[in-house]
Amino acid sequence: MSRIGKQPIVVPNGTTVTLDGQTVKVKGPKGELTWSVAPEIELKLENGELTLAPRDDTPRARSMWGLSRSLVGNMVTGVSEGFERTLELVGVGYRAAMKGNALSLQLGLSHDVDVDPPAGVSFAVPKQTEIKISGIDKQVVGEVAAKIRKYRPPEPYKGKGIRYAGETVRRKEGKKK
Repeated sequence: MSRIGKQPIVVPNGTTVTLDGQTVKVKGPKGELTWSVAPEIELKLENGELTLAPRDDTPRARSMWGLSRSLVGNMVTGVSEGFERTLELVGVGYRAAMKGNALSLQLGLSHDVDVDPPAGVSFAVPKQTEIKISGIDKQVVGEVAAKIRKYRPPEPYKGKGIRYAGETVRRKEGKKK
């Protein structure tokens, strides 16, 4: 039995969930998301709660049960509240700025790195050393954050680079004389 799959998804006020066969369509104040659930999973919408259950007891059905519940739950949370990832820039001269909708990063390279936001994702720069990435799709927000972090991942000797907020970087000791 899947501990995650057993939990019902509570649909908040202002959010509508539409089931069309195996397709789940979630519409809320922040936007709209659609996803097709695996055929091994049965969907039921009753009294503002969405429940998922496997149709049979095969290994694939059991594995898709918890995954499907998590993905549909993230869709409901995304259209009602949204998701946000925060990145921190650590290093002398490392800074971020907005150029229209695009993000411009100065990372100690010979050129500025400009990042255009994909559809449904927005950037905000509250401080020069902080980037907030927000959107309704958790996977896309995480992918964009990972791509930006990849330009300068934190290095272990001085800790310089782009890191997630709250991320701890394991530091190494430098050379000895």
